[in-house]
Amino acid sequence: MSTEETYKRVYTGSETNVQYLQEMFDKSGIHSRVRNDFDSGLRAGFGGGLPGQVQLFVLQSHYTEAVNIAKTTFPKDFENE
Repeated sequence: MSTEETYKRVYTGSETNVQYLQEMFDKSGIHSRVRNDFDSGLRAGFGGGLPGQVQLFVLQSHYTEAVNIAKTTFPKDFENE
């Protein structure tokens, strides 16, 4: 059994929006990780992901708080949920 906590995706959007949310999460004591499949694919020599779309993940224990921050910050990105 792994002692590592699971990360969950909170937001997918532009790199600028993700960086802003990361700052907001940091101020709230929430650790986050970024995944950019497009840039990773380019560096590895193959395609992957969509240009300009970056994913932001947080630990599962902070997921609800992080989603609330993201929805408050960028409500239009959550309208279709």
